[in-house]
Amino acid sequence: MTRNIMKKRFIASKTSMLAFMVVCALLFSSCSSKSEPNAAESTNGSGAPAKTVTLKVEVFDRGNSPAGSTITDNYWTKWIQENFGAPNNVKLEYVPVPRSEEVEKLNVLMASGSSVPDIVFTYDPNTFNRYAKQGGLTDLGPLLDEYGPNLKAFLGDEVLGYGKFEGTQFAIPAKRSNIGKYASFIRQDWLDKLGMPVPKTTDELYETLKAFKEKDPGQTGGQVIPLGMTIASAQYEPLLWSFIKTMTEEEQYTLTQQLGSNDYPVLLPGFKDALQFMNKLYNEGLINKDFGLDKDKKKLGEDISTGKIGFFSEDDVNIYYENGSYDLLQKNVPGAEIAAVDVYTNEEGKHAKPKYAPNGLYIMIPKSSERAVEAIKYLDWMTSGDNLFQIQNGIENENYTLVDGIPVAMENPTEEALNRMYNVGDMAIISNGKQLGSMEKNLKARALAMPKQFQEQVAVAQEIANTDTIPLVMMDRPIEAQTKYATTLLDKFNEIIVKTTMAKPEQFESTFDSMLKDYMASGGQAILDERIAVYKEMKSK
Repeated sequence: MTRNIMKKRFIASKTSMLAFMVVCALLFSSCSSKSEPNAAESTNGSGAPAKTVTLKVEVFDRGNSPAGSTITDNYWTKWIQENFGAPNNVKLEYVPVPRSEEVEKLNVLMASGSSVPDIVFTYDPNTFNRYAKQGGLTDLGPLLDEYGPNLKAFLGDEVLGYGKFEGTQFAIPAKRSNIGKYASFIRQDWLDKLGMPVPKTTDELYETLKAFKEKDPGQTGGQVIPLGMTIASAQYEPLLWSFIKTMTEEEQYTLTQQLGSNDYPVLLPGFKDALQFMNKLYNEGLINKDFGLDKDKKKLGEDISTGKIGFFSEDDVNIYYENGSYDLLQKNVPGAEIAAVDVYTNEEGKHAKPKYAPNGLYIMIPKSSERAVEAIKYLDWMTSGDNLFQIQNGIENENYTLVDGIPVAMENPTEEALNRMYNVGDMAIISNGKQLGSMEKNLKARALAMPKQFQEQVAVAQEIANTDTIPLVMMDRPIEAQTKYATTLLDKFNEIIVKTTMAKPEQFESTFDSMLKDYMASGGQAILDERIAVYKEMKSK
């Protein structure tokens, strides 16, 4: 026991020291850097530096490089060097960061000062807010005005707004091509076998789930899971948010808790009702017993693909990929059929569900960088002409063909063509998803990228994901308590879901009350108090 306590204290001390180093490095770089971002000291007539300079760019390393390529030396690194680097006297140097450790590694890079890349990024808004508050980021507003006309036009004011901290443009947000998140899915062949219609409301779903359990239409031998659940947001959010009741503007702004990049309804009216419904489902054997252990959704995928699950919610297109859970289900269970459905209904009869913010990555330039001008020029170049289109789609008739103006991936590309495209999402950092000029085209392209047998169903799932969506609540300034307590509270939020769901019905009330009390004492109250204060500031302007 003593050894474990000492180990925890050492880890906590090590974490605190790293955070202290990040703060000190950011403050030092803020004070020691010149007041204006530096380009090369002299330029040629075209505005490019007279001498070749190095621009360091972070890149996610997913460990998936094919033979003959690395994440820092591949087709697209060479193509970008030839088309942007050489004409601008810029040598691009890519700095790999493991995708699974992006925040931790970024903290280390930012703390290092001199070795941090000129372009870094994160998906975590709290990490961005922390760097901005500590003075470690370059003010990009003047640079955008002078060197980023294509970039500004591509992103637009709404997306750019997500990169501001207290009114200053400290990040360039990547633009999402699709803001829909979730759809729900049901075994259509089970419904057909039972002679039941597709449920259209939460109450109808409950009756359907009971029928799946009692009659086991998939003949699973007692292993049927009527509703597949995990502790990942794609499974529980559509259910939880459908129970949230109508609120005043003040309640919406003050009671919402943003932990990371999502809003969480823990204090919203109706949240407790949602948990009580989950408790009812669980105690009636309609939810998989060990759902709280399935954080990575691996067990969910296995149970879908082996034909045990009757209904579940998921990211809208996740099940449709080649060798994904639906593909494997059809191979394992001949005749199995899944239909995309919109079932959970709120008090207004709508299928309320969250949607993504219009931004993805927060792309930042550290204050210590001397290549801020070149960094903005690089991002501006990526959004000009057809550069982004080429990076995202490859070479026509090798990687794609055009169908009604939509690039469609070749069915049997050569190995060379296939290997060319393995990392395009991580090279085209200014966009999350393919950008074709409109949401309609973006969604159509996304559907056409799926296996042919699923394309029509993908279109339905995407429509569901974009129906009755709930936008994120944006405050006038970052909530410091959210940055401070988000990680701890997210763990406690998940714990609330698991323990209240698994509690015996007669223990639900006491379990919910005690866990909510712990949540509030662990930072939830601090967030609530600060959001109330910021809302008052907003209304007084």
